[in-house]
Amino acid sequence: MSYRILVVDDEKLIVKGIRFSLEQDDMEVTPAYDGEEALQYIKEGSFDLVVLDVMLPKMDGLEVCQQVREFSQIPIIMVTAKGEDMDKIMGLEYGADDYITKPFNILELKARIKAILRRSVKKVNTDSRGREIRKARDLELDYDSRRVFVSGKEVNLTAKEFDLLELLMENPGKVYSREKLLDTVWGYDYPGDVRTVDVHVRRLREKIEENPSEPKYIFTKWGVGYYFN
Repeated sequence: MSYRILVVDDEKLIVKGIRFSLEQDDMEVTPAYDGEEALQYIKEGSFDLVVLDVMLPKMDGLEVCQQVREFSQIPIIMVTAKGEDMDKIMGLEYGADDYITKPFNILELKARIKAILRRSVKKVNTDSRGREIRKARDLELDYDSRRVFVSGKEVNLTAKEFDLLELLMENPGKVYSREKLLDTVWGYDYPGDVRTVDVHVRRLREKIEENPSEPKYIFTKWGVGYYFN
């Protein structure tokens, strides 16, 4: 599975170095260069972990971390040029999962990222009402009630449509063959064929896509299968 990492630092060379290193391990990296941009990315996107510098323009990393914890439990690693114990304590009290001080060894950062990702069994956000949700732009999936919303408006999905969307959303960028989707969502003993998958994807697109013929969520990898963008 390809993990999505948000790297936030106003020093572009540092971001570039982290991005290059993480991409060597097949991680997808999105850069952000100030606190406001980072917060917006987290609200709109679906990331597995955030590497967050403390000293940022517009909004510092501690404030970003504090605001993120109001709606999400996404893992956060704080990064700072300062080494005082009080800074570390503050970062952890604001909700950070780990802390690393500049200058750091990129291998140490990668080791910490991988350790946290291994502990993250289910990568979901929690909203102000305690619901476990996954969001991607205008699309919101509520695990507890098994409801789906597009731009705040609920769309009615069948049980299999929900299961299919849940699987694809939890593994963004991963291409599933029709056979794999049939086995995973419907079960190995399901008597139908792969056309069942195509029908459900078409119906799902009609419900969640603004323009089903030009989807922005569920894409087709021609000759292979489907994936969530």
